[in-house]
Amino acid sequence: MQAQTVSSSPQLAVRDVVVRFGGIVALDGIAFELQKGQILGLIGPNGAGKTTLFNCLSRLYTPASGDILYDGQSVLSKRAHQMPAVGIGRSFQNVALFQRLTVRDNIRVGAHACSRSDFLSDALRLPWVRRQEAEVDATVSELIDYLELTDVADFPVDGLPFGTRKRVEIARALAAKPGVLLLDEPAGGLNHDEVGELGRLIRSIRDDRGVTVLLVEHHMGLVMSISDKVVVLSFGRKIAEGTPAEVQKNPDVIAAYLGGPAE
Repeated sequence: MQAQTVSSSPQLAVRDVVVRFGGIVALDGIAFELQKGQILGLIGPNGAGKTTLFNCLSRLYTPASGDILYDGQSVLSKRAHQMPAVGIGRSFQNVALFQRLTVRDNIRVGAHACSRSDFLSDALRLPWVRRQEAEVDATVSELIDYLELTDVADFPVDGLPFGTRKRVEIARALAAKPGVLLLDEPAGGLNHDEVGELGRLIRSIRDDRGVTVLLVEHHMGLVMSISDKVVVLSFGRKIAEGTPAEVQKNPDVIAAYLGGPAE
């Protein structure tokens, strides 16, 4: 795998993030950087704090201290619904689609996350609203083709195969044209062939669309095969960071996964 050329200024920076739930420290001073064009794998045993960090990045949670920067600007003043406009898109561990809507309309919801229309403008069908709708239609159609969803585009997502629904959710996140895409357990529930196809898809999203990817995943084969950098959490702390090869040899990582003492 060839990594994209990256700049020295991080696209996404996590700065000493601390999250507490009552007396429990869920994240304890987590810090790392994600450069434009990278795929970063975030791994760790169950309860390590991976989803908590994702929820901070997508502004579902607010850290007790620390900061999160996108292109050098803090995002902590933003609300969750504003994050697509900031440039951060997300999928969820449990597929979160509108089950009765078609594939096309689910993707359209993602495109409208960054629209600037309002009730009055829509009602009057102002020229700029019509232009915006045409752009949305073009984006949705292009993503349907790109994610190979043409055959099911006008079917409700309810009842579609799980792997197909995963692709619909990725398409919906991409419809907002994010700079950084957060993928939460995208391989969950997929078979071996589907995981291989997912890996190729994630790489093509990075290479073809210029999207930086932050991936939380338990499937180690997928993470190690596509990631440029891996960050490992355990009990809310960062215990390792480096290339996949470096992380796989790290004694702290081996101890965290196997339950033995680090050497």
